[in-house]
Amino acid sequence: MVEFGRYYIGFLREVFSIIGAFFKGLFDLFGVLFSSDLSQLFENFIISSTRFGLLDWVMAIIVFIVNLIFFGVIIIKCIQLLRKYIKFSKQEIEKDELVKEIAILNDKVVELLDEKNKILALKVSNLGINPNELNELEEVDSEIDSNGRFVKLIKVDRLYPDGKILTVIKQDDMISLKDLVSRFINFSASKLGLYYNRKIISAFFSGMSASKTMILEGISGTGKTSLPYAMGKFFGHDAHIVAVQPSWRDRAEMMGYLNEFTKKFNETDFLKAIYETTYRDDISIVVLDEMNLARVEYYFAEMLSLLEIPDHDQWFIDIVSDTIPGDPKNLINGKILLPQNVWFVGTANKDDSTFIITDKVYDRATPIEINTKSEYIDAQPTEGIKVPYEYLNELFRTAYKEHKMSLEATEKLEKLDQFITKNFKVTFGNRIMKQIRSFVPVYVACGNTEYEALDYMVARKIFRKFEGLNLPFLQDEISDLSKLLNKLFGKNQMEECQNYLTQIKKTF
Repeated sequence: MVEFGRYYIGFLREVFSIIGAFFKGLFDLFGVLFSSDLSQLFENFIISSTRFGLLDWVMAIIVFIVNLIFFGVIIIKCIQLLRKYIKFSKQEIEKDELVKEIAILNDKVVELLDEKNKILALKVSNLGINPNELNELEEVDSEIDSNGRFVKLIKVDRLYPDGKILTVIKQDDMISLKDLVSRFINFSASKLGLYYNRKIISAFFSGMSASKTMILEGISGTGKTSLPYAMGKFFGHDAHIVAVQPSWRDRAEMMGYLNEFTKKFNETDFLKAIYETTYRDDISIVVLDEMNLARVEYYFAEMLSLLEIPDHDQWFIDIVSDTIPGDPKNLINGKILLPQNVWFVGTANKDDSTFIITDKVYDRATPIEINTKSEYIDAQPTEGIKVPYEYLNELFRTAYKEHKMSLEATEKLEKLDQFITKNFKVTFGNRIMKQIRSFVPVYVACGNTEYEALDYMVARKIFRKFEGLNLPFLQDEISDLSKLLNKLFGKNQMEECQNYLTQIKKTF
C-alpha cells in the first residue's frame, strides 16, 4: 500500500506539472506575440519599406487591406457562431424549463381530477345520490362539453330547432312606404316616447335601399342609438346593439377568433347577432354603437368589401378554416353566408375622443345627421308591423319603377358633377351615383320631392369631401358653386347644400 501511495503521489505531480506547462506555454505564446517578436515584425517592415518603390507601396496597401478584411471576416464569423450557440443554448434551456412546467401542470391536473372525484364521491355519500342519477349528471356535463368550439352559436341553433322562421305578413301590415314612415313615427312616439321627424325617418328607409351600412352621426344625446333600437321594436325583432371598444384593431376584435390553445372559438356578440339572422327572414339590424371609438377602416374593412360584391350568394364571412362535427348548423365550410335581411347601423359622435371616419367608409355607407331633438308628437297608440325582408325589398323595387330619377334631374346632377370635378377635384364616382339612384326614388315614395332627395345626398356624400381641401383658397369657387345650385335647381331648393356652403364661408 505504501508503494502504491508513492506511485499515485508521483502520478498526480506529473499530471499537474503537464497542466501547468500547458498554461505556461500558452501565456508565453501571448507574451511573445504581443512583445518583442511583434515589435520585431514592425521593425523589419520599416527597414524593408525604405527600399519600396511606388508599385511596392501600392501592392503593400492592397495586401494590408485584404488581410485586414480577411481577419475581420473571421472575427465576425466567430462572433456570429458564438451568438448562435448562446441563442441555441438559451432556447434549449427554455424548452427544458417549459417541459418541466408542463409536467408540473399535468401533475396538478391529475391532482385536481382526483380531488374532483373525491368531492363527487362525498356528495354521493352525503346526499344519497344513486349511481343512475350520477350517470345522468355526467351525461349533462358531457353534453355541455360536446358543444364543440362554438358555445354561443350552438345556443342559437337550439333556439331555432325547426330551422328558419318565416314571417307571415298580415293584411293590415301591407302598407306603402309613405304610410310606413307615418306608422313608425306614431309607433315610436306612442309606445317608446321617442320622437323623430319625417325627414330623418324617410332618409333612414331610403338609406336602407341604397346601402347595407348606415352611419348616424351628430352631437351626443340626440337619439342616434335609440333610432335603430326603435326600428327593431317596430319590426318586431330587437336590434342587436354592439358596443365598439377603443381597443379594436382588426376584424378578430369584432368577429372573434379561434384559440389554438383551448381549441375554442372566442365568440363575440357581433358574430352571434349575424349568425342569428341566418334563421330569420324579417328585418334585422345590428348596431355598432360609437363605431368611431376605434378606426372603422381597420376592424370593419372586410365587411365593407364583402357588401360590395354584386352576387349576394358570395357574401361568405370566413370564421374558421374548416367545419368539424359539433360546429353550428349554418356554418358552411367554416363560413357564414350573410343573408340579405340584415343592415349594419353605426352611431358616431363628433368630438375629440373619437377618430375621423375616412372616405372609404363614408363612400360605402349612407350617412344620416341627427343634430337636434325632434319636437313632441301627440300620437295615437300605434302598433308595429311584422314583414319579411322580401316585402320591404318589393316596396323598394316598386319605388325604383314608379319614381325613377328623372332625366332632367340626372342632367343637372351631371353638370354639378362636372363643375365640382373641375374646380374642387372631387368627383361623384360610380358608387355614389348608384347610391343616389337608389336613394332618390325611395325618398320620393316616402312622401318627399326629388330635389329634396338630391339635396340630402349631395350635401352628405359630396360636399362633405370638401373638409379635406384648403378652403380659404377656394372662396371664389365656393361662391360660384352656390350660384350654380340656384341656377340649376332654383332658389330655396337645395337648402342642405346651401347651408353647408354658408358654414364653410364662416370659417374663412
